[in-house]
Amino acid sequence: MDEDDPVRVLSARLAASGQALLGRSLAVRHVDAGSCGGCEIEIAACRRLRGGMAAQGIAMVEDLRAADILLVTGVATRNLAEAVRNSLAGMAPPRFVVAAGDCALDGGVFKGVPAVLGGVQAVIAVDLLIAGCPPAPRQILAGLVALVEANAREPRRARVEPHA
Repeated sequence: MDEDDPVRVLSARLAASGQALLGRSLAVRHVDAGSCGGCEIEIAACRRLRGGMAAQGIAMVEDLRAADILLVTGVATRNLAEAVRNSLAGMAPPRFVVAAGDCALDGGVFKGVPAVLGGVQAVIAVDLLIAGCPPAPRQILAGLVALVEANAREPRRARVEPHA
């Protein structure tokens, strides 16, 4: 592995942490809760980078039952709030929620719009917030690494989901 390539290093750390936490590769399910598409372009870049997620065995999956991480982008809109809740409910523990992008954090530039509830935290509990408009692939990978490494060291605590 090229020690100077931060994407490869982050991807390898993420894969190793996933193995330590789950005993297998990580599976990520992406849900767009109402975005402009900028974050999705950066997530696609994470998938396609040489030495990125796929090269380390980290899969983007469609099946919620197979997912370990729910990666949510976009604002939490009234129309998609139930879909986000249902997505999380369809995942088996241990499961993690990552809100990526400024809109997913707090509503971003759409804050205050009647159709927008705010960030993803207005709908479900979030384990990790990744700021940026949009966040770069390196930021996304670094955030996932930090989340999974922290949870691979500590036993998962039960948490109460917010009511919306």
